[in-house]
Formats: sequence, C-alpha cells, structure tokens
Amino acid sequence: MKTINKVQTAAAGLAVVFALSACGGAATGTPGSEETKSLTNNTTDVSEGVQPDAAAVALLPQSFKDKGELTVAMDLHYPPTTFLAEDNQTPIGLNPDIARLVAKKLDLKLKFVDTKFDTIVPGLDGGRYDFTATTMSKTEERLKVLDMIDYFKAGTSVAAAAGNPLNLTVETLCGKNIAVTQGSTGQLKRLPALNEQTCTSKGQPAINAVTLPNVQEALTQLHSKRIDGVLYDTTSLAWAEKQQPGSFTIIGQVNVGNSDVTAVGLKKGSPLTPAFQTALQSVLGTPEYKESLETWGLDSGAITDAKLN
Repeated sequence: MKTINKVQTAAAGLAVVFALSACGGAATGTPGSEETKSLTNNTTDVSEGVQPDAAAVALLPQSFKDKGELTVAMDLHYPPTTFLAEDNQTPIGLNPDIARLVAKKLDLKLKFVDTKFDTIVPGLDGGRYDFTATTMSKTEERLKVLDMIDYFKAGTSVAAAAGNPLNLTVETLCGKNIAVTQGSTGQLKRLPALNEQTCTSKGQPAINAVTLPNVQEALTQLHSKRIDGVLYDTTSLAWAEKQQPGSFTIIGQVNVGNSDVTAVGLKKGSPLTPAFQTALQSVLGTPEYKESLETWGLDSGAITDAKLN
C-alpha cells in the first residue's frame, strides 16, 4: 500500500465504517453523530502541562538527552486507539496520548512515524524507531527481539454480519471465512489457537483465515458478504459498532492464544528501556491516563503496573 493511500485511509477510518450504511441498505443509523464528530476532531494534547519525572529523566541515556526527541512508530488507522483526526495530520487516540505522556515524563519531544503494523517490529529491531505504542500484544516471537512494557488491557472479539444471519458463535466458525489483519495477534496467535481448540482437534473443517491490510477493509468485506466474520480488537470493534449501529454484530470474545494485556515495544536491550519503564509507570498513575481512557471509551482497560516483560 502506498503511503499516500494509507494516510488517506487512516483519516477516513470511521468514514469507511459509516459508508457501510450506503452499500446495500442493510445497515441503519445516522453516520457521523455529534459525539463522533467531536471525537474525530479532538486534537487536544492530553500531555499539556504534564511535568517531567525526575527519576525517569535521570535514567535517560545522554545520547537521548542530546538528541532531545523520541521517534514512535504507529499504524495510524485503528480507531479508537490509533488514528488521524479529520485534519489528516494529527495522530489521536489512546496510543498517541500514551506516547505524548511518556515523552513529557522524559522531557523529550516526540516524532510520529506512520507505518504498516507488520513492519513495526523489524523497524524497531533495525533501529529505525525508538519505540511503538500501537496496541501490540506480547508474544514469544516479539519478546525475542523487543523489550515490552505493559500499559493497557484490551481483548479480541469476533464480529458477524448485521443480525448474525448465519447464527455464528465463537465456537461455530469451523469452515467459515474469517478476516484477520496482517501481522496482528489475531492472525498469528488467536485464530490459530481457536482453530485448534474448536475445529481441527475435533475433526471439523479448519477456519479459513482471510488476511486483510486493516479492519476497515475487513468490515467492508463483511458487509458485502465476501467473508463470514472478522476477528479483531474488541476496542476497535466496539467503537465502530457504537458509531454505526446495525452495520455488524459482535458475537463474542476470543479468550485463547494470547494475553489481553498490550505493551509498548522497544528494541531488545535498548538503553532507553529503564527510563521508559519508569516514565510509563509514572504515566499510569496520572489523571491524564484515566482521562485518555475515558475519552476513547476504554475505561475498563486501565492497569496500574508498567511491567517489563
């Protein structure tokens, strides 16, 4: 996907979901409620006024102090955790808020780099970025090359077409075409584990994983009946369902294959890790952390321990 197209897709993330109501008349509801418009235009910097954390700054390598800036890699088309405001320029959502708060705690400026999700880990390992905050779950494979520090509890669910006409449940997806996004935990861990637990171990046809570049494409294909379901982050599915009632139905959570706790990632053994963990622990105790969670409807995901994995 070319960069210009990806940026446009990021900015139009909710618009694609809204547009489902015009693709055949199955969906109902009025696109773009006042609440939605307010949130997608919300470019307020939650970190404004937050003071540096002396303990975190003391742990910061001199090279970062001299540079004065952190580079964060994000895939900016996953509302409500990571996307672009309607100005097509400002990263908004929980993850940009977390990144800004950490940078303030470290007394550093912040530079966002928009990149495809499945290229973030190689980019961190190759030293192209300092860290990522992109709702990334911890896996054995990632922990081999990354230091990962907890900051939020998410989850994974399955969405079916509006009204669930096939009467699907999480346990009855055998032989169905289920979308996952490229490089996600859903693709790498959750769906394979669910497939083993509910289908192949019981002699049933395997779930057919349909790998797509992003959740907007998956929901569009679900609406047009090219796939039977979407396995994706509960936070994003709940957000999209709220903004466009009747466009699809969440049929249940997937509780196999991986932890629900997500973590920021840094290159394995990064000299930045000790300072970053201290800064993130400080962030988790701030009212701004709770404010961000409340803004994006993610209150239930709060945690208190910035654990280094």
